[in-house]
Amino acid sequence: MTYAAAKFVRLIRRHLARFSCHAEGLAAIEFAMILPVMLVTLFGTIGATSVISIDRKVTLIARTLSDLTSQGSSVTDTDIANFFAIGRSMLTPYSATQNPFSGGPLLATITEVYINPTSGAARVQWSKGDVPRSVGDVVTTMPADLIGKDAAGKILPNQYFILSEVSYTYAPALLPGVASGELRESTYTRPRISLPVCVLLNPASQSTPCPQM
Repeated sequence: MTYAAAKFVRLIRRHLARFSCHAEGLAAIEFAMILPVMLVTLFGTIGATSVISIDRKVTLIARTLSDLTSQGSSVTDTDIANFFAIGRSMLTPYSATQNPFSGGPLLATITEVYINPTSGAARVQWSKGDVPRSVGDVVTTMPADLIGKDAAGKILPNQYFILSEVSYTYAPALLPGVASGELRESTYTRPRISLPVCVLLNPASQSTPCPQM
């Protein structure tokens, strides 16, 4: 090895030794490289967990609204308002209103549906909530297997259902596009009482026991 080559090798060794004495710089570079991955993983996990939690609450709220409404022979506007208040409180610790942390708002509607025994159409008798249905409209989402039929396959008369519909748009500003989407649930419940076979809304204003639109 020539003198110049040996000098170059010694120079390289000195630089490598000096570089190895400054490990804190290397750690900072590694941290800068891994930090974005850590943040995406952290916030993605938080977002996914929140979506699952809110989705479960939306399901429970829908079931609770239909269950509470179907327990009596009649309900008033005040009862309906109280049911919605219970539903909003069930969403805690998430906010039922529009907010930058989880999205929102929580939208809920309670509807009574009558099954026409001749046509099989499910029509709205009354509807209350954030997005109420129009009286007489056909509910196309009515599951066919819930409608009672006799041995000959004929639809049984006097069938009413309480339909609750709940939705929540999960779209936190801190996680745009990471874990966003509309969470929706609907539940059908038969009235619990035998007479009348429906749930009357504000019965003092009803002219017939059970409307059949």
